[in-house]
Amino acid sequence: MTMRALIVLLLALNLGATAWWIWHPEPPPSAVETAASGIARLRLLNERAAASRPTRPAQPSPPTQASRPAATGPDATAQNRHCFRIGPFRDEKLLARAQTTLWSSAMRLRSRNDRVGETRGWRVYLPPAADRASAETEIGKIKAAGFADSAIVTDGAQANSIALGRFSDRARAERHAAALREAGFEARVEPLGEASTEYWIELIANDTFSANAVGRLGEGVRASAIGCASLD
Repeated sequence: MTMRALIVLLLALNLGATAWWIWHPEPPPSAVETAASGIARLRLLNERAAASRPTRPAQPSPPTQASRPAATGPDATAQNRHCFRIGPFRDEKLLARAQTTLWSSAMRLRSRNDRVGETRGWRVYLPPAADRASAETEIGKIKAAGFADSAIVTDGAQANSIALGRFSDRARAERHAAALREAGFEARVEPLGEASTEYWIELIANDTFSANAVGRLGEGVRASAIGCASLD
């Protein structure tokens, strides 16, 4: 009986020792005593190498190039416009016909005229009267109003018109015509010489415009590209 109790006691002690070794907590690391003031702390070789190695600065990321947005709005519209000058047209009738044809191919359209050739002076006149008798009656009224320089044109396309003077300077001709109009006469000013009038169309083209097709608008008519700023 005593032997059996002793065996049981030894077995219990072994089990307790085994359990303690398995589940006992790890001892905390021993604290390193702080070195006395003025005495450097000992370092391992790998600690010294790590401390003496310079730290490499981080490389900055390369700047990201932003993509340029496509042009939109009024500026884009202005960049995509195409403008043309079309002509010359010999007379206003051909000009009006061309304007009608081109209207649907333009976002904006206008006409202009240029004087070409040499001008030797300016004449002031009244347009042709219905007949010679009417022209003579008009001459009498002009002289009665104080304008002595007047004569009836007797032949040509201007027959029965009344010549009211010739001037080398346009400004003087315009002043004389203005004085006649104030007196109640339908005075006009016209250049003398080889000068003639050319008529042109300037437009901002839309997608249906074809520069190659303008030759059908009249003999010698052509389309030339121009800047659009003058049409704004």
